Amino acid sequence: MTEQTLVKAKLIELKEDLKTERKDGKQVDVQFNPESLKVTLANKVEEPKAGDQSAGTAGIQVIGAGNTKLALTLWFDVTAMDENPLDDVRRKTRDIVYFMNAKPSERDRKKKTLPGVRFSWGSFIFDGVVEGLEESLEFFSAAGKPLRASIALTLVQQKILVADFDDGDGIIGGRPGQRPFTPAKQGQSLQQMANSSGKGGGWQSIADANGIEDPLRMKPGQLIDLDAQITPGASFGAAGGVSFGATGSANLGIG
Repeated sequence: MTEQTLVKAKLIELKEDLKTERKDGKQVDVQFNPESLKVTLANKVEEPKAGDQSAGTAGIQVIGAGNTKLALTLWFDVTAMDENPLDDVRRKTRDIVYFMNAKPSERDRKKKTLPGVRFSWGSFIFDGVVEGLEESLEFFSAAGKPLRASIALTLVQQKILVADFDDGDGIIGGRPGQRPFTPAKQGQSLQQMANSSGKGGGWQSIADANGIEDPLRMKPGQLIDLDAQITPGASFGAAGGVSFGATGSANLGIG
């Protein structure tokens, strides 16, 4: 089994056109990839004016400007940092809060605008501005400093965005020798993953086959082959470090 390359999600600052990346702008690599992405499309439906109504029938409703929203949750844990560990998780989350602060407009310095932001995860791209942010702090140190946090983030673009695919019809057909992987969720153990798939009795063998040293503390997004098991007398190459790539395959950037 070959090791898969981890594709990390990023937040990249854009110019006011919400298309062009700022060369000197903010760029943030998330610590853990989100477990899921929620895309919401909404139209503004207005009540018809009295003059638009025909006798005995309702007039046609007017559709105003629509919008597209992206909702996701990001996790941060300074106790899981292998390099340059920090004493307070807010030292990491403030990079996300940066996109909530308005700054002088490039077109009119007397006005302020929110910085544009691009959420990029593999082939999934969403351009917009941060509409809302909710940060939850937990696992405090003896000094009263939060060590873990989650941020519920909502991005919005004032238009209806449609997934754009430019690589054919997307049909992949059968791929002999490849099996689907299951991503670990936040706080989920390998035994819980195995139980949910009906393979609870063989979770220890699954751990050995995937090269997992600590089955009780799975990294969010880590990919596990739940069909892989070591049988007596068989040799199985470990696939430790298998990571979760982007689940989204749609480019939702502005055309």
